[in-house]
Amino acid sequence: GHAAVRVSQRDWMVPERTAWAATLERAIRRTPSPAVILAHSIGCIATIFAIAAAPVAAVVLVAPADAERADAPEALHTFAPIPMQPLATPALLVASDSDPYCTLDRAEAFAQAWKADLEIVAGGGHINADAGFGPWPDGWLMVGEWLRRHGLDWLKSEKNHA
Repeated sequence: GHAAVRVSQRDWMVPERTAWAATLERAIRRTPSPAVILAHSIGCIATIFAIAAAPVAAVVLVAPADAERADAPEALHTFAPIPMQPLATPALLVASDSDPYCTLDRAEAFAQAWKADLEIVAGGGHINADAGFGPWPDGWLMVGEWLRRHGLDWLKSEKNHA
């Protein structure tokens, strides 16, 4: 059956790469195949580190936070340098052209380096509640279609997946 598991990190306010990646790796290893990761913000970068050790079927990376940007908070420095090697798994990068935490140029560079498909959300900000996103049926459909192209199924409705 399909079930979503929200991976709780020890400290959401103070992300730390080693702890976050280890927590994700454990969650991946406990999850029956095929596991798909849906990550947001700095969680995208944590995912890049975790799947190097614990492979998954696919990753969807939404609004990655650029830990190497000039004004990145101190806490994010543990996520640098950001790996820029091709990922061993299908990846979809969903970026916005108005994200305060990642320029479109950087999002494009990530997509190219990781060999990820890139979808751009116009005026999406950080693609979060602060940017006006609640339930996001269009995004859900986009992700579902992308996963099906990679032979993976997805829940029809976001409501079963909270």
